Amino acid sequence: MNAISSTQAWVNKVIVKYNICPFARREVDRGSIRYVDDNSTDVETVLDKLLEECRYLDEHPEVETTLLILSEACSDFEAFLDCVYLANHYLQMNRYEGVYQLAHFHPDYCFEGDPEEATSNYSNRSPLPTLHIIREASMERAIEAHPDVDAIPERNIEFLNKKGTPFFADLLASCMLAK
Repeated sequence: MNAISSTQAWVNKVIVKYNICPFARREVDRGSIRYVDDNSTDVETVLDKLLEECRYLDEHPEVETTLLILSEACSDFEAFLDCVYLANHYLQMNRYEGVYQLAHFHPDYCFEGDPEEATSNYSNRSPLPTLHIIREASMERAIEAHPDVDAIPERNIEFLNKKGTPFFADLLASCMLAK
C-alpha cells in the first residue's frame, strides 16, 4: 500500500466526490494540496515533521494545505488522539496558533459519544492516520463565502446514514488498495 496514493484516492473518491468537505474540490482542482508520508514511529518525530510542514507552508504560499500522513505512527485511535492533543499544543508553543489549525482523520475514527459502528464516523475515517494542516486565514475566507457552513455536518451525517456503513467501509477499503 502506498500511503500517498491511498490518501489521494480517499480525498478524490470520498471527500470530493461526496462533497464531505465543500472546500476540498477547489484545492484538488488547483493541485494545491501537499501530501506527505511521515513513516516515523514516534510522536516526537511526528511533531518535528508537523513543524517542518508548517515552515514549508510559510515558504510556499501556492500550497494551500498539507495532509501529513502518519503511515507508521498512531495506528491506535486513542494514541492518535493523544498525538493530536500534543500537536495542537506544539503549534501553540511554536507560535503557529492562529496561523494553522489541524483537522484529523483516522481509519478507526469515532466521534465521542457515538458507537464505533456509527456511519457518521466515516466523515473522519481515512486510510491512515492523518493530520491536516489548514491555513486559518484561508479557512476563514472559505467559511465566509459558504452559504451555510453550520449545515455541513448535519448534511454529511444524513448523507452518510443514507448510504450506510457497508458502502463507506467498502469505499475506504478500496482507497487503501490504490497504487
